[in-house]
Amino acid sequence: MCQKTPQFTLSIEDSHLSTMTDPNPSDKKLTGGESGSLQRSKKKQKKEDAWKPEGPRDPIAMLSSLPESKQQEIQRALHLFSLGPSLPKTLQQAKKHTYRFWETQPVPKLGDSTVTPTDCGPIAEAEASFRKEPYSLPKGFSWDTLDLSSPTVLRELCTLLNENYMDEDDNTIRFDFSPEYLQWALQPPNWLAQWHCGVRVDTNNKLVGFIAAVPADVRIYETEKRMVQVKFLCVHKKLRLKRMTPVLIRELTRRVNQQGLYQAVYTAAVVLPTPLSSCRYWNRPLSPRKLTEVSYPGLRQTMNLQRAVKLNRLPEVTKTPGLRPMTKDDVVGIHSLLQANLRKFDLSPVLSVQDVEHWLLQREDVINTYVVEGDDGTLTDVVSFYGVSYKVLNHPVHTYLRAAHLLYVTSAATDSVALMEDTLVLAKAKGFDVFLALDVMDNKSFLEKLKFGISDTSLHYYLYNWMCPNMSQDKVGLVLPN
Repeated sequence: MCQKTPQFTLSIEDSHLSTMTDPNPSDKKLTGGESGSLQRSKKKQKKEDAWKPEGPRDPIAMLSSLPESKQQEIQRALHLFSLGPSLPKTLQQAKKHTYRFWETQPVPKLGDSTVTPTDCGPIAEAEASFRKEPYSLPKGFSWDTLDLSSPTVLRELCTLLNENYMDEDDNTIRFDFSPEYLQWALQPPNWLAQWHCGVRVDTNNKLVGFIAAVPADVRIYETEKRMVQVKFLCVHKKLRLKRMTPVLIRELTRRVNQQGLYQAVYTAAVVLPTPLSSCRYWNRPLSPRKLTEVSYPGLRQTMNLQRAVKLNRLPEVTKTPGLRPMTKDDVVGIHSLLQANLRKFDLSPVLSVQDVEHWLLQREDVINTYVVEGDDGTLTDVVSFYGVSYKVLNHPVHTYLRAAHLLYVTSAATDSVALMEDTLVLAKAKGFDVFLALDVMDNKSFLEKLKFGISDTSLHYYLYNWMCPNMSQDKVGLVLPN
């Protein structure tokens, strides 16, 4: 995050929303045949004028005042007709795409020659000085450092993410992040408030943009590097054409550089220059009937409901002896287990004891971790998953959906298939409807055996300002809750 680039100025002409009313209606002259209705017309006009607001109408406020179903129709139309071509989702598409912003950034270029592990290192060296002033925003918008200790600010961030974070909104489900989840995801050990970067509208202080970074120690092949994980890049759907995404990235880069850090790791479902590794999401239905009824987008509809229910049936209870929820006393033992396992991967976190306590210790409706304790009291296995909630839209029966996401699993004494089957049983007992896992680390050893189905959704890993060889997904040992 250190290459010097020209100052980026946002264009404000290319994304104005059309006004929805005519502010200057043309005057109509009355003819002789209409003179008899003059008094009635004046009374009618006076009545209509009484309902007209003073001054120009704010188009965003007008859209927000519409019923939710009408807003969804308009958002769908904007997505289809106004947002232009989407970013590539395959390498073949990416090679034909022009990345005007990323071409100015210190990231590997698509089609770069093969890099060997001995060539690993920064693409651009750290500069002695860097920009002190925030980057410019369009007129009417201002930067804001979000105070996540404020319940009001947390609710605002939840609203922004829940309504705008899902890019391909097909109006069936929507994220329902809780304040507790965001505090867990954005406030790990050594977090900094200035890395919670927001954009607000000057006139009403509405939060319309956000990007965050959290500190992390990451091992890349043989190199351990202090960097940041970039999370929750989000711009309000009605402002997508203002090109706020590049300036959000630049501003966060500036703030991170101020702390002497120049590398970052991040993930995206689209192809950017250039993926370090690519993996796929796998889904395991826990409530197949509900998933079918709400048309869950990550589920392949390849069989009838009766067969799906039978195929995905799970035991009522767990089978692994010594399996129990994690407690605070387990932190040191889990730290040792994870670090020993993660060293075998080419991209992995270097976790401190404090990191393990933050990321894995039980939090209701946020993170669940279970350990297997041997007869002698030694911890032999650990598995953890975090929960993401969704709001189901426009459905007569279901209003919410809960998805469990696999975080880490380390099985030294227990068969991984048996341990993960018990994990599915525990997740279902906690009310989760679907279990998701990436095919990173050693996860492929149990995915198909436990009837996970591969989804159409890919996830790509990226490094900012760091050059190194690409790696297969089974060499990735890093999962970013996002």
